[in-house]
Parts: sequence; structure tokens; C-alpha cells
Amino acid sequence: MIVLLSPAKSLDFTRTCPYPTQSLPFFIEGKTLELIEVLKQKTVGQVGELMGLSEKLAELNFARFQAFGYPFPENTAREAAYAFTGDVYQGLDITTLGKAQIQKAQACIRILSGLYGLLKPLDLILPYRLEMGTRLATDRGKNLYDFWAKDIATLINKEKPNFVLNLASGEYFRAVGKKLNSEVISPIFQDEKNGKYKVISFLAKRARGLMARWALQNDITNASQLKDFDFEGYKFSPEGSAPNAPLFKRSERQRLAS
Repeated sequence: MIVLLSPAKSLDFTRTCPYPTQSLPFFIEGKTLELIEVLKQKTVGQVGELMGLSEKLAELNFARFQAFGYPFPENTAREAAYAFTGDVYQGLDITTLGKAQIQKAQACIRILSGLYGLLKPLDLILPYRLEMGTRLATDRGKNLYDFWAKDIATLINKEKPNFVLNLASGEYFRAVGKKLNSEVISPIFQDEKNGKYKVISFLAKRARGLMARWALQNDITNASQLKDFDFEGYKFSPEGSAPNAPLFKRSERQRLAS
């Protein structure tokens, strides 16, 4: 099994993995540095326009691109799954996992990234922001989907997973979706609000992280086991599910109780 996650915009570079098992992104010395050279040519205004950022955020990310150096300067890089702190990673809550579970995460969790392509949880990264949907023109095409082409999917296919658990957003999964050789399972998470069940973005993101954590803790090895997911009140719903898109629902009462 391979579990796919999206990265997060929110970062915390004060946290580090307590176990000495750091790794480096597969594409760091090739395509990542190629992207950085393109980004270093952009002005503050161009960075802001490219990603729809406020002036303050544009200045921050311009400075990040300009300062990007490899090999990474000492004490500047952090493990990806510890650095990301968005809703998905709050659900994953990697800092409370034990050494054996973190090793499992390193073996099966893969994080899709606009800048790094594909990350293992303990791959070292520098602070950045570059969404996969960014229309950054390079010699390889008009956007990052063109830039990464088949490279990310090829890397995943080499691992020959028996199935891929897609817990990434649509924006990121688009970079690999039609190029994967394995069966893909893309769960849907709905929460009750005002008596109706629907996908609530930040809750669904957290649920993706919860499922990734649950898969690690329960040694999930085949897709049929996913129906047993039951963290924080979510339950499998046969009604509304499809073979490759299982539906999990949580009532408002269960959400408030969790």
C-alpha cells in the first residue's frame, strides 16, 4: 500500500523527528533545483501574482526562493511530515507516533509536492510554498503538471503497491491519477451539518490525516480493510459508496463527542 497526501501551507520548522532516520527528496538534485532557478528569476510582484499571495506573503516566499541552497545549510531543513502543520497533519499527528509506526510511515506514506515532486515523511525540506496547480511556465511546459509530467507516477509505480490510498486533494492527485498502475482508492468524508451530510473542507482534510494514521496503527495491507476505519466517530456508509470511493460519515453528535 502507498498512501498519498497533499502538503500543507502552514509550517512549523521548530519540530524535528526524535529518531535519526532523515532522508532526502528523490528529485532534489535535479528537477527541484531546476524549479528553484526559474523561481529565483521572479520579482516579489511576480511571485505574488503567480500564487495569488498578499504582499507580505509574496515577500516571504520571494525571500525563501532566493535563500534556497543545496546542500541544505546546517539546521535549516526539517522532516516534511514534521514541518507541515495543516489540517491533514493535525489528523496524522506524527509527533505522537512511536518509532515503529514512523518507520511504517516512511515506507508507505508519500506526500505530493509542487516543488519537491514526491516526499517521504522524513525527507528533509526547506520552508516553501508552491502549489501543484501553479501555472509556472518552464522549458517543460506551461504549468507544474507539465513540468512533473510522468516522473512522480513513475516513482510510485516502481514501488509496485498492491493499491494506492489516495488521501490527497484533487489538485495534487491530478499530477499522478491517470498514470498509476495500481488500484486507487479515494475515500470521501462527510460530516453532518444542519441535518444534512456533506463534505466540509477542513474536517475532510483532518479526516484524511486520521485515516493515514489509522492505516499505520492497524497494519492495513489491503483495500477491503478500509471499511473498518472508525476514528473520531467516522463510520463506513455502504449507501453512497462506490468500489473505489468508499464513503465515511460522521454525525454532528459524534463530532462534538470526539
